[in-house]
Amino acid sequence: MRSLASIVLAFEALLLALVTPVMISIADVRPAVALSVCLGLAVLAILSAGLLRNQTGYILGSAVQVGAVGLGFVVPVMFVLGAAFAAFWIAAIVLGRRIEEAKKAQAAQQA
Repeated sequence: MRSLASIVLAFEALLLALVTPVMISIADVRPAVALSVCLGLAVLAILSAGLLRNQTGYILGSAVQVGAVGLGFVVPVMFVLGAAFAAFWIAAIVLGRRIEEAKKAQAAQQA
């Protein structure tokens, strides 16, 4: 589960960093605000990917998803991209749990 979730967060961090110039040039957001919000979310995504060994990483990762969708109020395409990454995040958690359960069942069967 951890590897799928970390991949989602890594790609999302890249997306959030690339949204910064869009916010500055198209949405006319001040550079200081755009840099602090977008790069702050990107750093939070990377930080949460590193903390996925415990529950804190998943909570921070979910906060990143909320922030990414929330950027849609400034850059409307982020509603779509944020929702897509939120769906990837949920899928990574659900599929990761299924994979872990299947591995445990297989290990118990072999033992």
